[in-house]
Amino acid sequence: MSYEKVSQAQNIIVGTKQTVKALKAGDIIELVIAEDADPKVTAKVLQAAKEVKVPVTRVDSMKKLGKACGIEVGAATVAITK
Repeated sequence: MSYEKVSQAQNIIVGTKQTVKALKAGDIIELVIAEDADPKVTAKVLQAAKEVKVPVTRVDSMKKLGKACGIEVGAATVAITK
């Protein structure tokens, strides 16, 4: 379900650094995190999402998440923006 949500979203941000910036700016409505991503990579994003109370959805695969974004590589985090 969340893969469809990501692929149908008008505005997304792929990548942890850009996602953390957007979270702090208040531009994110939902965060999607791949379960198979390295926790060291996702920890900072999860913390920022918790601080600004953005809902977090988890999916099982970085590869599928990347594909849903239209990129050829896996994605650890994807943010759906306003």
